[in-house]
Amino acid sequence: MPSLERSSCSVLLKGASTHILVDAGPGTMRQLLKLGVHINDIDMILLSHFHLDHCAELAPFLFATKYSGVNRKTPLILVGGTGLVALLKQLNRAYDNSLEFPENMLQMMELDENGSMDLGFEEIRLDFTTVNHKPESRAFRFTDQTGFSLVYSGDTDECPQLVELARGADLLICESAFPDDQKMPGHLTPSLAGAIATKAGVGKLVLTHFYPKCDGVDIKAQCRLTYDGPLILAKDLLTID
Repeated sequence: MPSLERSSCSVLLKGASTHILVDAGPGTMRQLLKLGVHINDIDMILLSHFHLDHCAELAPFLFATKYSGVNRKTPLILVGGTGLVALLKQLNRAYDNSLEFPENMLQMMELDENGSMDLGFEEIRLDFTTVNHKPESRAFRFTDQTGFSLVYSGDTDECPQLVELARGADLLICESAFPDDQKMPGHLTPSLAGAIATKAGVGKLVLTHFYPKCDGVDIKAQCRLTYDGPLILAKDLLTID
């Protein structure tokens, strides 16, 4: 929902020389600028799924990348579930072919239902799995050369695959869209997200993706019904080292 307090979904993974963007909801480019990150600094964009609050900035991002006047040194890599290539084709057609890129500027990759790959950035490995939201929905696990691991749930309902993906992770960024007493299909609540974190044995849990129904609700207290580890409620421009 439109808000001056909370923008749509996006997470920036920043390494020594690598910038990976996970989801790109409306307003992402302006938020990146507040962090001192230009769109040409982004090496890869991964989309958890194709709902607008997670991907509506994709077309403006690509348009700006093409016409920014700053030449990228390496291709932008775009990653998502089944249907990613078709999505970009439809966007390009809707915007009068203004999103066409030469091969050396944009690479696309559609993910299988689950698997792993070496991203080629600072020895970061990506593991992924389907989650219970949309057919193309994927959750991601990033592991660096030190063994540190971060999991991003994307939108999902209760999901044993997410528990397995997050098992032993240092950090789980998990959606918690609605309070416990207002559960909606395809989304988690604080206690359900806490239960996933507990089953997976994660080191720290970050709850995010709060719909307005969460305003005025003690989200931490609901999560504490099922999880007793380190807990953070996400807010815009939050940085976690």
